[in-house]
Amino acid sequence: MTETEKHILKEVAALDALPVGAYNIRSNGKSAARNTTANIDIVTKEDVSGIDIVIKPGTKNQSVHIPVIISESGLKEVVYNDFFIGDDCDVTIIAGCGISNCGGQDSRHDGVHSFHVGKNSRVRYVEKHYGEGTGTGKRLMNPTTVVDLDKGAYMIMETAQIAGVDDTLRETNATLADDAMLEIHDKILTDGDQHATARMTVDMNGKDSSCDLISRGVAKGDSYQEVMLAINGKNACHGHAECDSIIMDNGIILATPALKAECVDASLIHEAAIGKIAGEQLYKLMTLGLDEKQAEEMIVRGFLR
Repeated sequence: MTETEKHILKEVAALDALPVGAYNIRSNGKSAARNTTANIDIVTKEDVSGIDIVIKPGTKNQSVHIPVIISESGLKEVVYNDFFIGDDCDVTIIAGCGISNCGGQDSRHDGVHSFHVGKNSRVRYVEKHYGEGTGTGKRLMNPTTVVDLDKGAYMIMETAQIAGVDDTLRETNATLADDAMLEIHDKILTDGDQHATARMTVDMNGKDSSCDLISRGVAKGDSYQEVMLAINGKNACHGHAECDSIIMDNGIILATPALKAECVDASLIHEAAIGKIAGEQLYKLMTLGLDEKQAEEMIVRGFLR
């Protein structure tokens, strides 16, 4: 693995070396390293590009890493990963994609992740997207996430676009059964002429299901962000959607929370706020010795933490 690839791996998955437990590291369209365990199996798909991750029922306190690295200019791929998580599990899944493009052709990764989460299981899913490179070719990422939570299942998704992605369409669709709960914390940073669209749709079909969708965005330069959070309450349920954004320079942000109740016992709430960095925040940090740019960067980092 080159130094560039090692750097990308650290950015998207916080790895300095191969992780403990199950993992599949994909580099430039191929599996570069893989390990399975007694409870977590990783199998290459035969019909399309991608893998199946099978987690046995009752698996506790284990993790699986599946980061993607692209360092070849012009490489374009679509990858399908399916997660089959048995009943009564408690696992962490670390994904993420990083592209370093130093050439003149666009590099693109489209990842489709489908989660089938068994009864009473708990899943923490972490996904970071990162781009860098000195070339004129773009860094493009289009993640699609499909979540199916069985009765009593809980999933928290911590997703972030941290820097350097020129164009992205982020789609998340989830279906919740009885007593299932989904939390999504999504963060997007854009700059220059970058464009980002994020769409989340949750169907709460089950009785006493719940979801909490939180989107935070910062648009710098001439960048554009569009965020839509949609909750469909089809039973007695609780849903909350929140869009909170900071606009800087000539950035543009369109935030659309959408609620649909199909049951009299569906309780749905939405919030949306877009604004600039408060002057008093800048002033306070500048009195501590920071210049204006440093103060802005500190506020943005704290906002997207």
